[in-house]
Amino acid sequence: MEKKSIADLKQLFVSGDISDEYVTNLKSDERKGVQALIKSFESKKRREQELEEKFINMCYYEKKCYQNGCNYIAGIDEAGRGPLAGPVVAAAVILPRDFKLLGLDDSKQLNEATRNKFYDIIKNESVSYGISIISNQQIDQLNIFESTKLAMRDCLNQLDPKPEHVLIDAVHLDELPCTYEAITKGDQKSITIAAASILAKVTRDRLMKDIHNKFPAYDFASNMGYGTKHHMEMLDLHGVTPYHRRSFAPIRDIVK
Repeated sequence: MEKKSIADLKQLFVSGDISDEYVTNLKSDERKGVQALIKSFESKKRREQELEEKFINMCYYEKKCYQNGCNYIAGIDEAGRGPLAGPVVAAAVILPRDFKLLGLDDSKQLNEATRNKFYDIIKNESVSYGISIISNQQIDQLNIFESTKLAMRDCLNQLDPKPEHVLIDAVHLDELPCTYEAITKGDQKSITIAAASILAKVTRDRLMKDIHNKFPAYDFASNMGYGTKHHMEMLDLHGVTPYHRRSFAPIRDIVK
């Protein structure tokens, strides 16, 4: 086999225009640069295989539904149940049967850039999606659990076509017009719930960044309303904002 320059080989690896047989033959090339390219290539292939396997495993619930005759399967998840400030957001999504997005996972396991990229892909390729935002004032009136369920029902009602089965991350919703499953850690086990988790989290994070611009001292763009040390110090120094959940401790104690 004629030896190519390392620059030419690198271009082949980058373009993907290279066969496994060619890579096997390259292993006899003792140049360190060539061996480094092979190592990187094989590492990338292993990672892709892991992502393929994970995606297949996360299709388990969807595949079971399709086998039972369902065509439209919705996933629902929420973001923002725990923070001291800001809304709770829920999202519902129906993905096409042939949807594939390697790396799709619970939104909390992905970095911001990947979440934003996947957010656009999911919105553009979904059959239908819905997003519901429940304000901190509504949370104070209803409590966080009822607010979460309200948001989930609302985003589900936005879907068109209507789902025949719903997969929900952990929360039980009674009296739905179709069958459903509440799956513990569902955003790690179902691609549809994972997709919903990304829509919910990206939406809420962007809202918290908008709130940060109004009240930068609290650093909502970083803590997303959670009770970090800095956030608590700012509460002691500046008090509560209109976006804090007054029914939550320790906010409740501050506004007494």
